[in-house]
Amino acid sequence: MTPLELFGLICVLTVVRVVMSLRPVAVTSSAPLSVTGDGGTATASPSISVVIREYLDAFIVAGLVALFLITFVVRTFFIPSGSMEPTLQIHDVLLVNEFEYRITTPHDGDIVVFPPPIQTTNDFIKRMIGSPGETLKVHNGIVYRNGKALDEKYIAQKPAYEMEIKNYGVYVDGNPLDPSQANIPPKDKWTSPDTIPPGCYWMMGDNRNNSEDSHIWGFAQLGGTFATGPEAGKKAGFTGHAFLNFWPPGRIGILR
Repeated sequence: MTPLELFGLICVLTVVRVVMSLRPVAVTSSAPLSVTGDGGTATASPSISVVIREYLDAFIVAGLVALFLITFVVRTFFIPSGSMEPTLQIHDVLLVNEFEYRITTPHDGDIVVFPPPIQTTNDFIKRMIGSPGETLKVHNGIVYRNGKALDEKYIAQKPAYEMEIKNYGVYVDGNPLDPSQANIPPKDKWTSPDTIPPGCYWMMGDNRNNSEDSHIWGFAQLGGTFATGPEAGKKAGFTGHAFLNFWPPGRIGILR
């Protein structure tokens, strides 16, 4: 359930609760009685409407707490594709920390949930491979960050393409990504021609050759608005850091 759907449900329950509060409660002598064992005063059992109102109060409070948690703290994320195999499998359910990136910047290697700079109704989930100010290239199936080859035991297979960030752009198999189709900030947003621009991050799926990631649509962004591409001018950001796989039971574990 999305935060918007949960909010709608809370509103419906609240309206029902208010309507029930406005309705007069009739007290009749026919109400069932309970008698204490020592012959004390008999007391009337709660009416059905009173019980329903108590349950509604509990559901509304629980819903508000859940809404706060999934909006600002933690939420679940369902894996719909195989782009992160073998680390994540289709139908895995993860917990995502939505608060972490409000107080700290992402780290290389984090598994991140974020809206990509392309038209889609769903967030993407990828591994963060490059941060602002770093150099990055893929050569002969090896990813090099700041000139150092990464030891990537988590990938399904080596990437079958060449990639390099240079000349204020992203070059894949020798061809620059088209800013009309990918998020490539203009030259004045870069601090140098061959390092990742400020606020931008390079995201890759662990299933390298079956992943729609930065080598196709350019940079993800921690904030602001996308500079270029199909979503240019629209809000960018990171939804959160995926830290735990909690379903199915046989795959429960901390994500690395």
